[in-house]
Amino acid sequence: MQSKAITVKDYLKELPAEKKAAFEELRDTINKNIPKGFEEQMSYGMIGYVVPHTLYSKGYHCDPKLPLPFVAIASQKNFIALYHMGIYANPTLLKWFVDEYPKHSKGKLDMGKSCIRFKKTDDIPFKLIKELIKKMTTKEWIELYESAFVKTKK
Repeated sequence: MQSKAITVKDYLKELPAEKKAAFEELRDTINKNIPKGFEEQMSYGMIGYVVPHTLYSKGYHCDPKLPLPFVAIASQKNFIALYHMGIYANPTLLKWFVDEYPKHSKGKLDMGKSCIRFKKTDDIPFKLIKELIKKMTTKEWIELYESAFVKTKK
């Protein structure tokens, strides 16, 4: 479910009442802890945190006109989603997160490659997400992204 909202403010106005408080706490957790350089904006119909072209002029390899995505949050029909590309690209970070999750949430971990789904808002491990968000700078993300996703010509 992608929103057609143009701004983060508009996106937040669309949130269902039952998800609003948890979603805003998740957004606040990210905004307070994400390293300098990442920018919040609407990205792919959700709230995204990206490396702007001013820091990484090449942009996203799938569409270089877009800034490099890193993290996103979305209110989906049946859950709140946190997308973290660092988890997808870094097996060590993924292992750390999977190992730590049960220590921070009574809910079962429900995730895909970069998507962590929270069906119950009470199960969102805000302290763990705070730690996760702090773990990678823009420079580290760019280096990891280039090594994991960008095809080099030989």
